[in-house]
Amino acid sequence: MEKLKEKKTEYKAIVLTDSSVNLENIDNIIITEVLGPEKHSRVRFQGSGVTPTQYFGSGSQQYMPYRSQTQAEVQRLRDQIAQMQASTVEQITEVERKYEELQQRLRADAVARKAAAAGREVAAAAKEAEAAAMVAEQSRKYDELQLQL
Repeated sequence: MEKLKEKKTEYKAIVLTDSSVNLENIDNIIITEVLGPEKHSRVRFQGSGVTPTQYFGSGSQQYMPYRSQTQAEVQRLRDQIAQMQASTVEQITEVERKYEELQQRLRADAVARKAAAAGREVAAAAKEAEAAAMVAEQSRKYDELQLQL
């Protein structure tokens, strides 16, 4: 009996940390772990003369919970895989969208840098032309002064 209590405490601790654990048949799981699997010729805790067919009926599979548990677990895992696949596809789509957005920003930044560089070149050329005009004006004034002397 002590071993049953220990196992139940252990399973409750597992359930608190792992939400994927199924609590439906926890008592059956614990009893099976402690006492071993059921024998098909008797029903546990019902005395020696009771058979599964007498206790559960001929069409019932309740005395074999592991089969339905296994099927339910397989279905749960399939659902979980499908959900993870859908989530992964969504994440990939989001990453691709962000990648394209960054590519567009980089292209726009490159165009802006080229435009700024071209603007600086135009400004530099305008300053050079202005400086040349000033040199020409000063040269002309110098020549006029030379003529006046």
